[in-house]
Amino acid sequence: MTEDFFDEEDFQGKIDRNIIKRIFQFAMPYRNWFFAFICFTLLTTLMDSIQVILNKYLIDQAILTGSKSEAVRIVRYYGLTILVQAVSVFGFVYIAGMIGERIWYDLRQKMFTHLQKLSLSYFSVTPVGWIMSRVNSDSYRISDLVTWGLVDSSFAIVNILVSLGFMLAINWQMALIVLAITPIMIVTAWQFRLRILKEYRNVRRLNSKVTGSYNENISGIRVIKGLLREQENLREFNELTSPMFQSAYRAARLNALFLPCIQILSAVALASIILLSQKKIDSGMITIGGIQAFINYVTSMLWPVQDLARVYGEMQQSIASGERIFTLLDTEPVIRDSADAYEPESIAGDIEFDHVSFYYDDGDGTPVLEDFSLKVRQGEVIALVGSTGGGKSTIVNLLCRFYEPKKGVIRINGNDYKTYKMESIQSRIGMVLQVPHLFSGTIRENLQYGNLNASDDQLHEAAKAAGADEFIQSLPNGYDEQVGENGNLLSVGQKQLISLARAILANPELFIMDEATSSVDTITENLIQKGMEQLMKGRTSFIIAHRLSTIKRADRIIVIEDGRIIEEGTHNGLLKQKGKYYHLYTQQFRQEKEKDYALQL
Repeated sequence: MTEDFFDEEDFQGKIDRNIIKRIFQFAMPYRNWFFAFICFTLLTTLMDSIQVILNKYLIDQAILTGSKSEAVRIVRYYGLTILVQAVSVFGFVYIAGMIGERIWYDLRQKMFTHLQKLSLSYFSVTPVGWIMSRVNSDSYRISDLVTWGLVDSSFAIVNILVSLGFMLAINWQMALIVLAITPIMIVTAWQFRLRILKEYRNVRRLNSKVTGSYNENISGIRVIKGLLREQENLREFNELTSPMFQSAYRAARLNALFLPCIQILSAVALASIILLSQKKIDSGMITIGGIQAFINYVTSMLWPVQDLARVYGEMQQSIASGERIFTLLDTEPVIRDSADAYEPESIAGDIEFDHVSFYYDDGDGTPVLEDFSLKVRQGEVIALVGSTGGGKSTIVNLLCRFYEPKKGVIRINGNDYKTYKMESIQSRIGMVLQVPHLFSGTIRENLQYGNLNASDDQLHEAAKAAGADEFIQSLPNGYDEQVGENGNLLSVGQKQLISLARAILANPELFIMDEATSSVDTITENLIQKGMEQLMKGRTSFIIAHRLSTIKRADRIIVIEDGRIIEEGTHNGLLKQKGKYYHLYTQQFRQEKEKDYALQL
């Protein structure tokens, strides 16, 4: 997928009934609540209309006649309608809010669950801002349409119909004047809403990019401050948000102009009715209370017209949101289990890469691995070394089945690993990555990601084995110390030790360490090395190492270059060959000694 694919689409077409149908499917579990909601809406509107009629009677039969007893009787009825209306308003507002929150929850839950199932390649090409806009903004817009959009449209339609019915009953000739003005109001509201919607589309088009910019700037704040990029980033952010502000400003100006236009049209209608009503009063065809009731019904009917126009505009935006959400939900995982995939008792056994070729779909098609073959015995420790981009991480990514070979076969225990359930492979692999990731919460909670059912004793044993227990115990809250977002309250070395302890706690059958010591100090490296040695006992292990001193004890060292094996053997054996590994090792050894010598001086 190209970068343009993730630009916010401009929804210009007709309303897609299929999208509406899919949107309202999320409301189907709550259809009984919707029925109750409609009943409360009808009751509220009916009470409004009855109150207008009571006002008519109050004027004609009490105020103009001076009858106090009649006034008291009408006021009692009025109070009763207010009580009923208060209950009905509470009912439909409560139900609408409850349904809206539940639909919003269901949408986010469904998207989050689906995101967990998608392949790693999806997240490699999809911007975080795009995903966050779907999960937050678009899901909220849809829930808002299904609930409050339905509230406003239902209320508007019922108000228009009931008001029109009462107006025709009071005086059909004056009602015709209102009917003549109504189409003009509809066209005016329609044109305003189209222009306002156009500006809101421009705002929405930039929304994901702004969200992504926020995410990148906050995540990379240390780099930004280290390189003094604050002013430059602020300039770039202003360039991104300025068009968004201008469109939002134009939309606000149109909104401000829209209301006076509706008021002018309403005033024309009311003025025409007042002029005509004078003749009707003189001829006795209508009373003063009837005029007052008629004007109230006119107001009740004309204002909902703009609500319907607004809801229609919001419906267009919601359909655009629905299209983007369903684009996400309809995305199928690239890596999927076959129908006859099964869960093996164990994946501990020999591993074979048989003439494997692979390239990344988001690249230019250049093979990262080409005709790659490797056999690994059960319990063997394999070290992968070589230049950056040579294919080392790709090998372990394929082994974890984050990706699958384009050609060739990977076998575990002699079987094509595609015949195993993906979860059964990944759940039995322990990984410690170059950039450790900790989740917000305590150290204890992060360790338990390795084994949710682990006891405190098991947590402590795993931490001791990884060399993390000492520094954890030195913290004010020990294992209950908060690590912060992404572990930012801890050092890189501390995070790496916790990651190693987490892997030990998981008790994996296969262990992978991807340049886990490249960003830590020598003391932490020694602690990690000891923890690795304990974890690798009896386990098939793959180590990707930048510091070659950490892989001297590996059973086999594989030198990778351009996706192919150019050397393999033990540490001493490869040094004797004086090939690529010898060159890498001696160069690194020389640099370390030069650094030590400079420090001594």
